[in-house]
Amino acid sequence: MKNNNVSNDWLFEITPKNKFFSLNLKEVWQYRDLLFLFVKRDVITVYKQTVLGPLWYLIQPLFTSVTFTIIFNNVAGINTGTVPPFLFNLAGITVWNYFTACLNGTSDTFKSNAGIFGKVYFPRIITPLSVVISNLIKFGIQFLIFIAFYCYYYLIGTDLSLNGLVLFFPVLIIIMGILGLGLGMLISSMVTKYRDFSYLVGFGIQLLMYLSAVMYPMELLKDKLPKYGWLVEYNPLAYIIETARYMLLDVGKISIPGLLYTLVFTIAVFFIGLLVFNKTEKSFIDTV
Repeated sequence: MKNNNVSNDWLFEITPKNKFFSLNLKEVWQYRDLLFLFVKRDVITVYKQTVLGPLWYLIQPLFTSVTFTIIFNNVAGINTGTVPPFLFNLAGITVWNYFTACLNGTSDTFKSNAGIFGKVYFPRIITPLSVVISNLIKFGIQFLIFIAFYCYYYLIGTDLSLNGLVLFFPVLIIIMGILGLGLGMLISSMVTKYRDFSYLVGFGIQLLMYLSAVMYPMELLKDKLPKYGWLVEYNPLAYIIETARYMLLDVGKISIPGLLYTLVFTIAVFFIGLLVFNKTEKSFIDTV
């Protein structure tokens, strides 16, 4: 007789999620190949059929920095001290672009991946996570441009110096990525029911940029418009950008209470976003 015993040793076991909050890192690790595939897709295919290709990664921050230098430094007269205005703006824009790329890429996760989510199972968190990782690669490319201009200004005799805290700069970028991921998951969950949010994201990001001290020092707004200084003080992104410039250019100052506030805010937003994301993924296919 043939042995008809069926083995119950499955490679993967898919069960319903009973927990209201779940961050299954073990399952994410099991699907790491899919994660790397999504990262590769985001990096390579975005500009695959364009004329300039990956050069768009470099053109955008350079043109934005030139524009900000002309408008805010030459016309509005914002003083950046001994640091060249172009380099000052490029430092802020490079860091800011990473946040906006993470937020834009994750804020429509359910809407843009509805076809995949409805056909095959994998941990849904992989999709927004791949966006954050792929944008980290793009940030690395743009940061090399900043380093190149930093070296150029240094070689021509500009008074530049790195702060000793620059060693913690990668930690600052990780915090920025986690904040973008948390907000993106939260917005993506809302977009499944309220499509208006997708139209407000672009406008909201542009408005938020002016409140994040991207093109001016934080102290400048407090001095010029003290009544509206609280708008920047309660914005965690402003502390990240101000600290990044302090590390890279040794300008401005670092606020320990502000960084602690930013860290707590980031962790809270991430866990709230993940909680809402996990809840939405169970029923989003009926509303998208």
